[in-house]
Amino acid sequence: MTLSLRTRTLGASPVREILKIATQSETISFAGGLPSADCFPALDYASLDDHCLQYGTSEGDTPLREAVVELMARRGLICTVEQVLVLSGSQQGIDLVAKLMIDPGTPVAVEAPTYIAALQAFRFFGAAFKPFNVGEPLPDAPLVYINPTFQNPTGYCYSVDERQSIAAQAKNSVLFEDDPYHDLNFDALPTPPIVTFCENQSWIYQSSFSKSLAPGLRLGFIVASADLIDTLTYLKQAADLHSCRISQSLVTSFLSTDKMATHNAQLCERYQAKRDIFDEAITRHCSDLGRWTPPAGGLFFWLQLNQQIDAIALLQQCLTRKVAFMPGEHFYASAVNQSAIRLNFSNAPIDQIDHGVSIIAEEIRRAYEQKTS
Repeated sequence: MTLSLRTRTLGASPVREILKIATQSETISFAGGLPSADCFPALDYASLDDHCLQYGTSEGDTPLREAVVELMARRGLICTVEQVLVLSGSQQGIDLVAKLMIDPGTPVAVEAPTYIAALQAFRFFGAAFKPFNVGEPLPDAPLVYINPTFQNPTGYCYSVDERQSIAAQAKNSVLFEDDPYHDLNFDALPTPPIVTFCENQSWIYQSSFSKSLAPGLRLGFIVASADLIDTLTYLKQAADLHSCRISQSLVTSFLSTDKMATHNAQLCERYQAKRDIFDEAITRHCSDLGRWTPPAGGLFFWLQLNQQIDAIALLQQCLTRKVAFMPGEHFYASAVNQSAIRLNFSNAPIDQIDHGVSIIAEEIRRAYEQKTS
């Protein structure tokens, strides 16, 4: 049996391999980007009828797309229903954009660090990565992928000036803005989509209901400039015909009432409280070990260690003590040792946070001591 050449670049996702261990019941997991299960909303299953059991259109059900148009208007992005494509989760959007834009050797500008699964998808299609740091000039590339609002993994949120600068620099590229954490804005930062500053250029904006509602719905959406949306829809049709209509109906019902605004307010209140507890734990145990900035939203802390140590080896030590996190180097396009770790604060129970952080701190100290001995 001969498999396609592109499968030779495939490997197991670091996130998935770590989550196999991290999701064991006795493990304190700060590893995955999991929302808290006790924050899932009560969806109106009684509203479902037989229409959602039938095949649907590739673009997505019209009522949901209309609701997305209204949602985008509240975010400051004015669009039409024809510009909206419903996705089977935002990871599908990344896959579709990769198919749209990337041939072997195509330059793709990505943040350093950036979302692991985007790197994996782009690499599968042969992307030649051009990493850039916040504040640096954008590399010259046909595709720019950016996660500017409570970024995964750093939690960083681009200022309005930085957003305008990115849009201006990307005028000759397709700008792909990934915005799954937009609604998790604890400190009320201004977060206009970068694409709202695009003028006479091609752009793609995507968001998700996984973090704001529930990841099991597997539902997200793309809004794209008129020159790209039709081809993205054809790619979607070839991939899975259409997204789950049961999920579409549930989300439409939720968006069509005032439940979403109430739910988001409650979600932000609970996550903000968890963030503050997590920040207190890091301050208590890690203030002499690294540096971090409490995120104004999203799901992650990014702890940059004061000494150069192997974060993967650190993880292995912590796993023996039933604590998990994500090593920083997995989030970079080029695999170099990065003394940083990503810590998810949303999923672990509050009464486990301090203990879990204390174990990580103990193992960091042990690694520092071994380095100097």
